[in-house]
Amino acid sequence: MNTTISLIIPAHNEGKFLNHCLEAANLAASRIESTVEVIVILNRCTDDTEEIALRHGCRIVREDAKNLSMIRNAGVAVARGEVVVTCDADSLMHPDSFQEILRRLGTGNVVGGGAMVLPERWSLGIVASGLSILPYLAFTGVTFGLFWFFREDFEAIGGFDTRYVSVEDVDFAQRLKSHGRKSGRSWGTLWWTPLVTSCRKFDQFGDWYLLKNPSFVRKVFRGDDRKAADFFWYDIR
Repeated sequence: MNTTISLIIPAHNEGKFLNHCLEAANLAASRIESTVEVIVILNRCTDDTEEIALRHGCRIVREDAKNLSMIRNAGVAVARGEVVVTCDADSLMHPDSFQEILRRLGTGNVVGGGAMVLPERWSLGIVASGLSILPYLAFTGVTFGLFWFFREDFEAIGGFDTRYVSVEDVDFAQRLKSHGRKSGRSWGTLWWTPLVTSCRKFDQFGDWYLLKNPSFVRKVFRGDDRKAADFFWYDIR
């Protein structure tokens, strides 16, 4: 499958992580024949995020809303690719991620999907915190981390829902899966090309934070709690 891929990366003061994220993406891009454009959405950046993105030849979009749905949608809005991939700036793609995405989408049997997500480090607290949110995710039947899909399917479901200030990715994945089912296409997961993500939230709040604060987890998974979202994502650095 030879097509243009648009990689969408939201970035709020990601100077510490973005360079490694882009290096991993460039390595994955070097293993396919398709063109890969990288779009970095700058969100209220006051560090060197923009300079790093430009140094890597990325396209720049600005969206200052404290809403990841709006941020991601702004990137897809200018994307030139038929295939769209989203990745957080503090995560590292597998070298074969693009290759596997194109293979899976090329079968015509998959509407899109997510990836196995591995933390950059392990601890008992991280494992326990992961298990504490498992009940919220188990019933969805989808995976997260690195989303990949055809742009036309993204547009068909209206993109990310801007009413959500958290768990917008869970909502998007469920709607994309439901949309694919109508045409006999299933949800896909990149099990063997996992995404490695930073543990900065655990570094900031503690490895046991999610387990020790179940009420906070409930607020996050409601999706509409602005105070919780600002506290954990938008205002923290």
